[in-house]
Amino acid sequence: MQPVFRFAPSPNGYLHLGHAFSALTDCERCRAAGGRFLLRIEDIDPARCRPEYEAAIYDDLAWLGLAWETPVRRQSEHMADYAAALARLSAMGLVYPSFLSRAEIAAAGSGRDPDGAPIYPGTDRDLPAAEAEARIASGAPYALRLRMDRAIATTGPLTWREDNATIAADPAAWGDVVIARKETPTSYHLAVVIDDAAQGITNVVRGRDLYYATAVHVLLQRLMGLPSPAYHHHRLILDADGRKLSKSDGDTSLRSLRAAGKTPDDTRRMVGL
Repeated sequence: MQPVFRFAPSPNGYLHLGHAFSALTDCERCRAAGGRFLLRIEDIDPARCRPEYEAAIYDDLAWLGLAWETPVRRQSEHMADYAAALARLSAMGLVYPSFLSRAEIAAAGSGRDPDGAPIYPGTDRDLPAAEAEARIASGAPYALRLRMDRAIATTGPLTWREDNATIAADPAAWGDVVIARKETPTSYHLAVVIDDAAQGITNVVRGRDLYYATAVHVLLQRLMGLPSPAYHHHRLILDADGRKLSKSDGDTSLRSLRAAGKTPDDTRRMVGL
C-alpha cells in the first residue's frame, strides 16, 4: 500500500518558520517513502480562520517548492462527519455536557494536562440528563467532554507507533477532554482523527508539541474502529527566548521573509535543513 502523508495547517494567521520546517520535513519523508502528499485546511474555528490566510497558505507552500494533491480537504465542509462521530460516541455513553467556565476549572485545582492547562474536575459528569438539557435549552455555554474513565475501560491499554518505537499511550493524563462545543460539533482532537481516517493517512508528521495529544487520538481511533497512522513528532523551531514560534510573531512569517528578499533555500537553512 502506498503511504499517504498530510500537512494540515489552520488558516488563523500567516505561516511562519516553524510551519515551513514541518511542511518541508513532512514532504521530504513522504518523498523518501514514495508516498502521496496531501494538504488539509483545519478551519473549524470560524472566529479566527480567514480566507486571506488560507490563500496565503497555498501561496507560501508553493513558494517553498511543495506540491500536493487536489482537491484540498477543508474541515469546514465536513461538519456533518464530525457530528456523526460525536453522535456515535454519545450513543456509547461516553459524552456529557460540562458547564464550568475556564476560571472555575482552574480554581478547582485538579492538576494540569500535558499542555499545562487546568484539568476539568468532572463536576458535571453525573449531572441528571433533565438538568443538563434544561441548562442547554436556556442558552448556557457548554462543552461536550469525553468521559475518560469509561473510554479507557472500553479500549484497555493503548500504544502508538513513533518511528521505530512503540509508545504507551496515557490518555488519562488529559482528564475528560473537550471533543465539541456549543458553537461547533467538533474539536481538534475529534476532527483530526476523522480526517486522517477519511483521507487514508498512513503517516502523520507534526511538531513535538502534539506528541502527548497522540494518546487522545489513538483512544478515539480505537473507540470508533479507525486505523492508527504511524507518527513522527519532529523538533520545534524556537524563538530567541526558547519559546515556540507564534503566528502573531510577524518577523518569522514566510510572508515577511519573502518581502525581505529571502529565498526558499534561505528558509531551509534558517530551519536547519
